[in-house]
Amino acid sequence: MSKILKSTGYVKSFDGSRIYYEIRGQGKPIVMAYGIGCLINHWQHQIKYFSENYQTIVFDYRAHHNSEIPMDRSNISIDALARDIKYLLDHLEISKASFFGHSFGTQVLIRCIDIYPQFFDNLIFINGFASNPIRGMFGTDLVTKVFQNIKQGYDFLPETFRELWRVTTNNSLAIQLSALAGGFNINLTHLKDIEIYSRGISSVDLEAFLRLFENMMNYDGRPVFDRIDVPVLIIGGSKDSVTPQKYQEEMHVKIRNSQFLMVPYGSHCTQLDMPEYVNLRIEKFLKALAY
Repeated sequence: MSKILKSTGYVKSFDGSRIYYEIRGQGKPIVMAYGIGCLINHWQHQIKYFSENYQTIVFDYRAHHNSEIPMDRSNISIDALARDIKYLLDHLEISKASFFGHSFGTQVLIRCIDIYPQFFDNLIFINGFASNPIRGMFGTDLVTKVFQNIKQGYDFLPETFRELWRVTTNNSLAIQLSALAGGFNINLTHLKDIEIYSRGISSVDLEAFLRLFENMMNYDGRPVFDRIDVPVLIIGGSKDSVTPQKYQEEMHVKIRNSQFLMVPYGSHCTQLDMPEYVNLRIEKFLKALAY
């Protein structure tokens, strides 16, 4: 098996912000969009597997990791992320692709297909949601209240809350709590990957994260369901407490030409929990489409 080379680059988006991307493999393109505050590492198993027969394209959202924070902070939004994808595809001269979205990446791709449907051949949604997943999370409105308190605190004492954000998200307790809350299945996902996630989210600019998180809470992509006319594979995890099965079932019921897979013991990151199972199911879906 020959080594698959990686190429990297930046594309200037609509407002001049530089968006970082990585490309591997050759063949029909697959574009992957991760969750809010996440990293390209979340797609590591899919990148390795699908780069054997496809061209895989991963990128960092604006204000995430290797991509720039826009000068105009109002351009940190789902709309802006969708426009970034359009600029990336134009830059790479890609007219059509398969798109994988995980968690918040599902919202981003729903918005993107709504305004740029010409780019979409098919869609794979993993642990996704179309509307506010925070309301009623874990059976309470606690997360909403915590977010509001953090936002108010940041507005009043930004430097203090930046340091608190960095410290609280990048420690062993945060890693354990994220797993216990259903973010990861600690029996299936390597601890190293959970640690990488924790370090990654702690490095995201807090103001940018809060802006995007609030936008995520306010965006409702459900009206778009009727306008999605490409094949869709929807994947959920039976142990996902972050975005439980009801979100994926709603998409499956309302999106015509959709298929649904529930992964046993899968957490909010089924693509990390059971990569072989998830990859084979996605591959079957793509091959049936002759993609």
